[in-house]
Amino acid sequence: MNKFLAGAIIAVLLVAGGVYIGWRAFGGRAEEKVNASVILTALHDQGFLVTQTYVFNEPVTIERSTGSVIKDIFFGQTITARGTMEVNLGVDLSSVGENDVAIEGERVSITIPGAKLFNSRLIGPIEVRNQQGLLKRLLQNDDGYNAALAELSKQAEAAAKSPELLERANKAAREELSRLLKYVVPGKEVAVISGTIE
Repeated sequence: MNKFLAGAIIAVLLVAGGVYIGWRAFGGRAEEKVNASVILTALHDQGFLVTQTYVFNEPVTIERSTGSVIKDIFFGQTITARGTMEVNLGVDLSSVGENDVAIEGERVSITIPGAKLFNSRLIGPIEVRNQQGLLKRLLQNDDGYNAALAELSKQAEAAAKSPELLERANKAAREELSRLLKYVVPGKEVAVISGTIE
């Protein structure tokens, strides 16, 4: 029994010694190096970050006049349309470069470009009312759909580019990127600075 107890004590001491030597040799967690390349990779993986989506439903009227009342009776056209347009604003993160990333001790600051228009699209149908002159209806029949869609897009994009809506998109981009970067550089203070609004 004494031999068994002595063998068990020696085995425990050998295991404990091995654990201690392993902990001293390879102990602790390797400190992760954070550099601009790691941050840029995370940002570039996001591509274009859509931060705000707006929906507009405004009527448009397109007057195609020839300048003469008599000619308008034959060739004039008035298109009245209503449709729901969606406009997306955001930040193009693929344009962020190494000069836009600053790492100073425990603080990481990133300068991002200002928010800009990503896309606009029609959601749902367009209601088009088209009044055409007599000869225009016979010779050049145009339902007005394409012109109405173009005008609806133009007005929705102009409304979305207002300074107030662009600033909301910039603020949302700063908040979203701060959250993302806290995962990329844990334990560091993150500051995201918006560039000029485009």
